[in-house]
Amino acid sequence: MAIIGWIFFGLIVGIVAKLAMPGRDPGGFILTMMLGIVGALLGGFLGRLLGLYKEGDPVGFFMAVLGSIVLLMLYRLVGGGRPSRA
Repeated sequence: MAIIGWIFFGLIVGIVAKLAMPGRDPGGFILTMMLGIVGALLGGFLGRLLGLYKEGDPVGFFMAVLGSIVLLMLYRLVGGGRPSRA
């Protein structure tokens, strides 16, 4: 049941990250969910490692979104985006 919770949480975080960074991205539902899950893990881990909050604090959601936004930016920079035609 915990895995389903992480998938659902990752989906929500991924959607919020995509809304925060408008633009066209190649990738759909699955990529959004994967970026959200990895971003939630990364942001949550770093926030707790730095002592910013403890597990279960509401600020963890914002760290998860921040981690997802960073991953989305990296994805766009590495080559996820297609060049636009003028």
